[in-house]
Amino acid sequence: CAFAAADLAGVLRLRYPPNVHIIRLPCTGKLDALYILKAFEAGADGVMVAGCLEGSCHFISGNLRAKKRVLAVKSLLPKLGIAPERLEFFNLSSAQGDRFAQIARELTERIKNLSPNPSPQEKGALEGGRR
Repeated sequence: CAFAAADLAGVLRLRYPPNVHIIRLPCTGKLDALYILKAFEAGADGVMVAGCLEGSCHFISGNLRAKKRVLAVKSLLPKLGIAPERLEFFNLSSAQGDRFAQIARELTERIKNLSPNPSPQEKGALEGGRR
């Protein structure tokens, strides 16, 4: 659903930042918290998780499970030295290409206003080399 919104944004040539990387899952219910954490570990400045509209999940409650996982990870981020504002969850229908592009632009702009997300090497240096 949300992937189709991203696809529609591309088909309609709606502008969203070129640094937005889309990773497709069969359902956001398949989202593992480790995927989010690995993205930050790899240097992502932000992560946007987009699921289908509530009540519209083909897998019944996948999007609700994903939303709970995102909230759980978001609560852990400060303990890892990552601002929780760098992670957001949105619900989109396949027809909301314009909304996908708007959210991508707004989230990217908001993240730009935060200090850069330190790379894993910088985090190690900041923590005195502890891992």
